[in-house]
Order: sequence, then C-alpha cells, then structure tokens
Amino acid sequence: MFELHHLSAQELWDWIRRGDTTAREATEHFLARIERLDPGLGAFVTVTADAARERADRLGHLVPTSRPLWGLPSGDKDLYDRAGVPTGSGTASLPERPATADHPLVAALDAAGAVSLGKTASPEFGMSSSSETARGVTRNPYDTSRAPGGSSSGAAVAVAAGLLPAAVGSDGGGSVRIPAAATGLVGLKPSRGRVPSLPGRSGVGGLSVAGPLTRSVADAGMYLDALVAPTGLDEPAPYALVTPDVGDGPFTAAAVRGEGRFVLGVLDGSPWDDTVDVVVDPAARAAVDTALRVLGELGHGIEDVAMPRVPYASAFRVAWESSAARLPSVPGIDLSALTPLVSWLLARGRALTGTQVLDAMTALDLFSTTLIGAFDRFDAVVTPTLALTPRPLGWYGEDPEEDFRRQCAYSPWTSMANVAGLPAITLPVGVTEDTHPDGGGLPMGVQLIGRPGGERTLLALGAQLERRIRWQRRHPPVW
Repeated sequence: MFELHHLSAQELWDWIRRGDTTAREATEHFLARIERLDPGLGAFVTVTADAARERADRLGHLVPTSRPLWGLPSGDKDLYDRAGVPTGSGTASLPERPATADHPLVAALDAAGAVSLGKTASPEFGMSSSSETARGVTRNPYDTSRAPGGSSSGAAVAVAAGLLPAAVGSDGGGSVRIPAAATGLVGLKPSRGRVPSLPGRSGVGGLSVAGPLTRSVADAGMYLDALVAPTGLDEPAPYALVTPDVGDGPFTAAAVRGEGRFVLGVLDGSPWDDTVDVVVDPAARAAVDTALRVLGELGHGIEDVAMPRVPYASAFRVAWESSAARLPSVPGIDLSALTPLVSWLLARGRALTGTQVLDAMTALDLFSTTLIGAFDRFDAVVTPTLALTPRPLGWYGEDPEEDFRRQCAYSPWTSMANVAGLPAITLPVGVTEDTHPDGGGLPMGVQLIGRPGGERTLLALGAQLERRIRWQRRHPPVW
C-alpha cells in the first residue's frame, strides 16, 4: 500500500506545491511513524510534535513559494540550538534547559521552508562515530543489533527508516558519510565554505561543515541547493567562506541530469596506514569493484593513485583533542559526567601546548596541499567509505584510546576530506551477504572525493551510478 514516506523528498515537495497533500498531512504522517517505530530505533531524542503542527499549519495558510524545502518534515541534529528546545549534545553532562536562540543552520532550514519534528540523536558533542550515548542508543534499521555510525546517527536512521524524507547533518571527520554508508543512504560533505550557515570556519582546523543525508542523489542536490540559498534566491552571506564555484546552474540540475565523462582515480592506501592497522573487509572492496565496473562501462577513465606519504595521523589527533579542550567553558557542564572517550580527549587536549597545536595545524596544511596536488589530475578519487561492515553495538568498547583507534580503522578515508576542505559523497553501492534475522544484507558505501568546489561532478557521477544500481529501491525491514 502506498504511503507518503514512499515518495522521495523531491516528489513530496512537488505534491505539497501542487496541493496533492499538505504540509500538515506530511507532518502527521511522519510524526505517526516516529511514534510507532522510533522506540526501537532511537533516531530522535526529542520530538516537538505540537510545534511541528503549528509550523505546518502556518505554512498551509500561505501560498507555497519557490523555497526549496517548503513543507518538508525535517529534524535538527542535537548539537545545534533551536529556541525553546533543549540541546542535549548526546551528553549527561549538561542541564536540561531550552535554548534561547536558533543556530544559523537551524535558521537556514526554517528559511528554506522545512518543518522540524524534533532533535535527532548524536554521540557526545559529536566527537565519536559511536551511536551509544548517555541519553540512549541509536540502532541501525537494517539490523538493530548494529550501530548506524555517527555522529549524524539519528538523522541517518530517521531517513533510512522513513521517519523523515531527508535530513541535514554535520561532518567534521566523516559524521555525515559514516552513518549514510552504514544505513544505505547518499551522504554529501560539501567543500569548506560552500554552506554559509556552517561553513567550516569555527574550531581547530575548520573541519565541520553541514551536508545532506538522503535516499537519492537528486534529493542530495536539492538539499545542498537549500543549504546554499535557503530562500531559493541568491542572498548576501557576509560571514561565509568562499569556495570555487565549479559548474553552472543548481546542484539539483547536475544531480538529475547526471551528465559528463570524467577521469577517476582509485586510491591505494589511507592516511592512517602508518599508525593504525587498516583491514579492509571484502564487502568494502566488492562495493568499490562494483562502482568501478559500472563507471568503466559508462566510459569514464580510471587510473590508480597512491596515497601521499605525508605525516597526518598525529596532527589530526591533536586537532581532535584540542577541540575537546574548550568543554570546561560550556555553561553548566558537569565534567565528571562525561563519557570515557570525551573525558580522555579533554584531558589530552588540555595538556597540549600552544606550540604543539600550531605545529599540528602546520602539518595538516602541508597534508592538505599535498593531497590536493596528488588528486588534481582527477575529477574524483574513489575509496571505500568504510573499511568494515556496520559495527555491532558495543564494538568501540570502554577503553578510550582503543575507541579512538577503532574509529580511525573503521573510517580511514573520511577525515582527510575535512582536513583538505574537499567535497566528498558516499553512495550506497554495495550490500553484504545475508547477515541478520530479517534477511537481506547490510549496506556498503563507496566514497568519491572531488576537487575544491566540485560538488556538481560528484552529484553527476552519483546519478549515473544510481541509474544502473537503483539503490533507492532498497529499504530496511521497518520500511
């Protein structure tokens, strides 16, 4: 039987504009699915049903405009403030009190016409790819004994399980791409500076940017357009970084047309190889092989490229640790209630000297320029998104140093795109053998890393793969 969550985000937006359904009807449909299914998944930490209905009703009294997300149900990652709603940040260390103002990312989604249904789960302060927090466990809808990855774990689960048509997460080391790959979604990390409301300007190294998690490539293009120009029109963005604008027209157009022939590099090695034992599961290799076979049949050039041997791991670790060093200044925080991982990162970060942090930033700058130079002759570089299949709950363990090591071994190719500011997309190309009681395999993603400003190329390549593989027809058992 057909239901509204069977529509893509683009289709649902079009239905609302045409009057085939309303923002209120869409809101009620997804709220009902959240109420029925989310207790077993943990995608949402807060559901703001009354506020969502009021927002949908207000939109329903207006004439639908060109705003790119008009009437579409959405969620706010629980790291970003929405006025009147507590921001939990995946931690037990903060008091439960409502935020007083909207974060710019939340305001941008509102300006695009979205209807927030609540807050989606994130691990503590977004500093882990685990989905197990003091506030609860978020489960992979393809196999609820497994984790969806993080840190945009709730957003990914909500989209994969049909609790939202699409969502926006943030990505500081893979936090959009990791959970997208583990839950069978398209996850796009834009270039640094592309999204004005979360451009990658704050924090050590400028790592974190906002990006979409969607079931199709066209929806990813649509949501990127919404993040770049929330009202559908060019707007002044005085605080945004500037990224090269490679290509013409909306991102949605590139994602729908899927045109072009490109030169692709296949990466040998990872930046963590000197410090972490990176073991690539056969399912990860098989997903890359599938993508390369299809791309080769489509006429793209494919060449090997070696990972530049430039120091990386220790410098990235300093950047991650120093980002935790600021936690004691968070109002009302109880440092004794932090998880072992974040407490360990905090202690290490506060032990760093200014010279050590500056030396690490210099090393990451060198890595960035070297990586961009090595990749420059390619339109995109192909890697697995994750080295391993989606991890069982509890896999990261209680020892914080081992936890950090396992995170790096699980996703050894994601953080380098953040460091270099490059766009990257994960595409749900592969599926493992049957591994869970409900039958069917687990998703396996392939990552494409583009040139600075090269999102349109990544979306075009994604569209070409999607037409051949048709992953948008795959759904978890709860669908």
